[in-house]
Amino acid sequence: MRPFFKTWLTICLLLPLAAHATNREQRLPTGFSGYTANATAVHSNNSTRPSSKVTQATRAQHNRKGHQPSQQVALMPAKQSSDVLSRAVNVLGTPYRWGGSSPSKGFDCSGLVKYAFNDIDEVDLPRTSNAMASGQGVKVEQKDLKPGDLIFFNIKSRRVNHVAIYLGNDRFIHAPRRGKRVSIDTLNKPYWQNHYVVAKRVLPKDQQQLNLAKR
Repeated sequence: MRPFFKTWLTICLLLPLAAHATNREQRLPTGFSGYTANATAVHSNNSTRPSSKVTQATRAQHNRKGHQPSQQVALMPAKQSSDVLSRAVNVLGTPYRWGGSSPSKGFDCSGLVKYAFNDIDEVDLPRTSNAMASGQGVKVEQKDLKPGDLIFFNIKSRRVNHVAIYLGNDRFIHAPRRGKRVSIDTLNKPYWQNHYVVAKRVLPKDQQQLNLAKR
């Protein structure tokens, strides 16, 4: 892949992702306006509001049933996210090679991730996808994924054996398998949803410890 095309593709990917990361939290979910209208109608038809005691009792009941609010996970530093995505996107098209971890020798899935995070201070990832899944990083829900997060899958195995880097907009970059090249795919495919295991946010060690202390 020509350097000019890689640079152009990197710019095209990173700029929308940065805007997506900033704006995604501000967008209302589908159908939210309809819900608001219904709630307003109900309120107008009822002259009395439920007492605070009823509201508190309802909340307590939800908590007892396990409806706990999800824990906030610290965001990855913007520079770290940008650097990781840039390094990964710049090696698009590199052939898959088992045990490979460089553009000249090729990449396997964890080799690509290791390479993308290579210049990030305070981050030292293990070599295999399974070790990455259980090593440094904080678990994040799929709905809370941010660019630079790691996504783990189990393919033809009960344990994690594949890892990818989340780009945003349900897309990820990875080194798929023998005979393929580093490429971009989407979580919307049933295949990846069926093999999805967990996602983790790799934070600098001091930031990770601070995040865990807040839990």
